[in-house]
Amino acid sequence: MYPIATMCRVLGVSPSGYYAWRDRAVSTRVSQNTDLTARIRQIHHYSRGTYGAPRIHAELRDNGTVVGRNRIARLMAAAGLRGVSRRRWITTTQRDASQRPAPDLVQRQFSSPEPNRLWVSDITYVPTWEGTLFLAVVLDVFSRRVVGWAMSLTLKTEVVLDALNMALNQRRASGVIHHSDQGSQYASIAFGERCRAAGVRTSMGAVGDD
Repeated sequence: MYPIATMCRVLGVSPSGYYAWRDRAVSTRVSQNTDLTARIRQIHHYSRGTYGAPRIHAELRDNGTVVGRNRIARLMAAAGLRGVSRRRWITTTQRDASQRPAPDLVQRQFSSPEPNRLWVSDITYVPTWEGTLFLAVVLDVFSRRVVGWAMSLTLKTEVVLDALNMALNQRRASGVIHHSDQGSQYASIAFGERCRAAGVRTSMGAVGDD
């Protein structure tokens, strides 16, 4: 938009210095960084955006490229790339000592001759960029099909109640065994009352064990 001489005068550089910089060959280091950044982008893409500097460093090393991890981290930062951070393990099964667990009606015999005889349920968590999302699932053992699920930002009883209600609305089953671990959500009074009202027989295994 403006003459070179004018821009050089405003920026306080000489036109000859500008032309010397423009025509100067790219340094070996810059060229290597450009090629390395392209390879980092490719590995990061194929990892679906999950690999950070340590795993990209290991991938490059396995392919015969010797490069420092810190250099990879700097190039990733410059390119706006980052991996999925490792998060601490979250305990979803917390037993409430004040609640009496239901009897184990399954005894690890996870098979069923027909639908709506045995459901198993559990809670897991999904790390997201916005935080942790908890997922409760109800699965029919006969077909291995998910018949109810619910998500929540907290580990309150409502998430397992919502999953159970979805399963009941879809299947309208009565007399089905609902098996879970001894988590406080499943041992809660509200969950027990909902099961009794729907004719669902509650069953619980050991803590953390469906």
